[in-house]
Amino acid sequence: MSIGIDIGKFKIKIVELSQNNDTISVVKADTFPTFDNLSKFDLEKINASQIEACIQDLCKKMNINPKKSKNIVTSLPGGIVDVRQIKTLDMPDQELSISLELEAKKHIPTDGTDAIIDYHHLGADSNELDKINLLLVATTKNIINDHSNLIKNSGFKPGIFDTVPIALANAYSFNYELPEEGADVILDIGNSTTNIIVWGKNLSFFTRTLETAGNSFNQSLMQANNTDYESAEKIKLEKGVNCFDEKTEADSEDFGISLEKKTIFNELTDEIRKTLRYYMKNNNQAFFNTFYLTGGSSKLEGLSDFIAKNLNVKTDFLNPLNNLSNEIKLNENEFSVAIGLALRGLEE
Repeated sequence: MSIGIDIGKFKIKIVELSQNNDTISVVKADTFPTFDNLSKFDLEKINASQIEACIQDLCKKMNINPKKSKNIVTSLPGGIVDVRQIKTLDMPDQELSISLELEAKKHIPTDGTDAIIDYHHLGADSNELDKINLLLVATTKNIINDHSNLIKNSGFKPGIFDTVPIALANAYSFNYELPEEGADVILDIGNSTTNIIVWGKNLSFFTRTLETAGNSFNQSLMQANNTDYESAEKIKLEKGVNCFDEKTEADSEDFGISLEKKTIFNELTDEIRKTLRYYMKNNNQAFFNTFYLTGGSSKLEGLSDFIAKNLNVKTDFLNPLNNLSNEIKLNENEFSVAIGLALRGLEE
């Protein structure tokens, strides 16, 4: 048995998996909102004690006893952890750790505490025989301590701390085949952030976290309609990507034409485009196959088509349940990270 806890700022998601020979089954899966009153939702006002209480409430709802639970894997937010593929000289582990710590300090914000690193061997580099490729994950001691305290105060014994991009990669690789040529792109569009993961069998792993996501959509709607968060959420869910549509002078009979209005959705695709251009500059002749959408905001009406049209790409929805046995009715897009976390726990 393994439990994956996806600690989002809009919802907490928990998945429990079991394994019997080659069959992995979903035992339990559920969510819990971080705010009782959605009209007062504010990302800046969410604190650790609020998150801890929500995890405890969700455990009660799912009949999970934290003190008796083992193989717990929890998510560190992508924005406070650096994940990148690097190339380095093949050397003994002790020397490698020292070298990687120096490398990690270049990429993580300093907060007065030591860098904490982990890495995964990806194999020998195909172009340089004396070098290897690694997936390096780095954060700081303060962040690890804060996360550990949150898990303890929620009633669990801290287990594995994973990152959202790695959890998504686990969910993807368990259910899909890495492309032999080119790369697939995962767009995890949540409430507070959008995580972009680019990955191919013969191309480097890359991830970036954007601040443009479901909360940004709501904030733009609140400003445009002078309304509260809950009303903005309703408008968004009812109208999807057309939630900003309104008649302008250009729509009148005198003009007979319609001017396309730039919205927060254009900002999202612009940032995705910039990210992919950066990736292509560092990976010669790279191209992209399928863009897999996941996350709580990914199934917003019309968003998949909007991304496909604006980026001229093929889109699909990531299904983290493809190769799992499941009899629970759930919105699979909300659970990709939690499933990826729980899959990691089964490996231990």
